[in-house]
Amino acid sequence: VYKRQEDNLSNKDDPSKYWFTRNKIDKILINTFYLSEKIEQFLNNKKFNLEIKIINDGSNILNTGGGILNMINSSNETDFITFNPDTVWNENYKKYIEDMEKFYFLNKVKNILLLANENLSFDKNLKGDFNLKKNIIKKDELNHLIYTGCQILNKSLFDSYEVGNFSISNIWNKLIDKDDLYGFESFEDFRHLTDLNIYKKLLKN
Repeated sequence: VYKRQEDNLSNKDDPSKYWFTRNKIDKILINTFYLSEKIEQFLNNKKFNLEIKIINDGSNILNTGGGILNMINSSNETDFITFNPDTVWNENYKKYIEDMEKFYFLNKVKNILLLANENLSFDKNLKGDFNLKKNIIKKDELNHLIYTGCQILNKSLFDSYEVGNFSISNIWNKLIDKDDLYGFESFEDFRHLTDLNIYKKLLKN
């Protein structure tokens, strides 16, 4: 959610807390389903100095599109940046995300995805989802760019949808057909927690 705040933590605070304020983040929405109670307990124990709201899928998982819609319905904001938790994010992504944010607002687009070349993927079994031409996402027979799990989107994309089980790809595909889905390329190594085997290999690196 796009809201900003001034730094107000001392150097003695938990570094993970300081990261949020240093990057002017003061409001987070978290969509949960599996182990939601443990996630909530972890956040309560951390006592982050920002507003964190947990939105649960309920009795049935809502998938990527339904989960995002369920989450953003709890906010009056119109623009959101979303992160998938199965990517290993680090500070090096910051410059790409900030540049992607500038592109999003300057060009008044509705959706932009952060992409990485498949050659940068730690998991070599992951293949490209898209190609990119002047920041417009294309889908060809042979694709080289992987969705990293970070995107910026406008709430209006969901105007014709109701909360339920659907994939965000439904929205993306409609935008691609109109040359209206945008992308921004990251050149950071892409580490995705595909499965337990990849997780164990990442621990050794």
